[in-house]
This record gives sequence, C-alpha cells and structure tokens, in this order.
Amino acid sequence: MIPHSTELADVLPFLNRPALVLDSGSGGLTVWQEICHLTPLLDTFYLADFAAYPYGLKTEGALVERVSEILATLVPQLQPGVIVVACNTASTIVLEEIRRLYSVPVVGVVPAIKTAAIASQNRRIGLLATPGTVARDYLNNLITLHASDCQVVRVGSNVLVALAEDVLCERHVSAEAIAREIEPVLVAECDQVVLGCTHFPLLKPYLTQLAPQVAWVDSGKAIARRVADLLGNRADPISVGSEPVHIAATTLANLDNQWREGVAKLGFHQAMTLPIGKR
Repeated sequence: MIPHSTELADVLPFLNRPALVLDSGSGGLTVWQEICHLTPLLDTFYLADFAAYPYGLKTEGALVERVSEILATLVPQLQPGVIVVACNTASTIVLEEIRRLYSVPVVGVVPAIKTAAIASQNRRIGLLATPGTVARDYLNNLITLHASDCQVVRVGSNVLVALAEDVLCERHVSAEAIAREIEPVLVAECDQVVLGCTHFPLLKPYLTQLAPQVAWVDSGKAIARRVADLLGNRADPISVGSEPVHIAATTLANLDNQWREGVAKLGFHQAMTLPIGKR
C-alpha cells in the first residue's frame, strides 16, 4: 500500500520511470487523462504548481526560472521516463531550456491550429487561451504556417482558467460567465475553436452545450500519442501483472481539500504536498 506522506522519498519505491506531468494547476490533468488512456500501464507523477498559479500571468524570465527550479528538485529523484509540460504558455517559453538541461525526452503542448485549419469549412477559427499565449510570437508563427488563409479570432482569458479549476473541485460553474468569455468566437461564427490552454477541455460539457455547432479542438490526444511513441515498451510496469501508480502533488501547502478529492476521483493513489522553492 502506498503511504500517505509529504515526503517524496516515501513514494519513490512505488514509481518506475514515471511520466512527469507539470502544470500550474489542474489543466494538465486533461493531458494526463489522455496519456493514461493510451498507455494504461505507465506510472505517472503529476505536479500542480499552485504556489505559482497561474503561469499565464508570469513573465518569460520568471516562468523559466520557476519551471527550472521544480525540475531541478523532481527529476533527480523521480528519474522520469518523459517530462510533459502540460501547459501551453509554459511550452511556448521553457522547452528549449529544459531540453538543454536534461537528456530525458521532453514533450510540450502546442495549440492545435493546424488541426483546426484542416477541418475548418468556413475558414474562421477561434482560439481560446491565456492572455500570454495569444500574444506570443510562437502563436503568430503557427498561424502563418498552418492557417494563413483563415480568419483567426483570439480570445485571451484567465477567467476560463479559474472556471476550469471550479469544475475539477465540483464547485458551481456559471454558464453565463463562460458564454461571456467565448462570445467573440461565436459572433465571428468560427466553426473550429482551439482550446489553447490545457485547462479548457475541463469546460467542454459547458462549451458544447452553449455552442453545439462548434468543434472544440484540443491537443491532448496528440500529446498522448507522442508520449507513447517516445516510451515504446518502457511504459510497462515494474512486474508483470502489477498496476500502474499515479501520484499527484501540489506546491501549495494550504490547498483546498476539494482538489485532493477531485484528483482521487480521477484515479490518483495519493495527493501530496511538496513545497518547492519561492512562492
């Protein structure tokens, strides 16, 4: 039985080269679910960096420093088989530095602009993301490369991030608040809307109810396929017949118990607290 502990060392014997999945909050859980679905024997360690939440409001320098600090703590101990930066904002900024520092395969999240452009019938695409993501040159390059013949309506929203956290914690979510945030893509009659923040697939039940005519597109399945390709048979458990182990951790000591209950319902064996570095 996996011990309930706040010490990383106590759970290490139960983890075999896990996938280390990192986000500032619960958004990366949408990617984690797709990874578990495609590689059901893989051990995982999910880190929700609520002490630095949300990443979308940080400067590029501060975000590189923060993610580097976390990985410097976790990678030597976990010895992960793959690192997944399950945050669009962070992925556009920190991947190069992480790959320079570690030989472990690193996978980031890219807004599914290409997928949406291929599928769009009216050549009008929406993008819901954090304000930081919608302003990045990286996104401009994606649009130029894959959707130059499309009208792309960008909506930067931290409100949707907070509402997605409410979904996981089973708190009340205002459909009216969601409708206000997505109004620009609906007014523009976008037929494909990219969920450019990993939090936003948590809102899909509300989004599809508000606008069933729209295809809401995210990158979760593509990231899971990339992880499976990188790991190959290394996604096998320690011994034949053993069950995969899933550990969730947060950097915020006084985090609401509703979050811990939420991840337990998703299948995590434990939700622990790991205060890391500066707040």
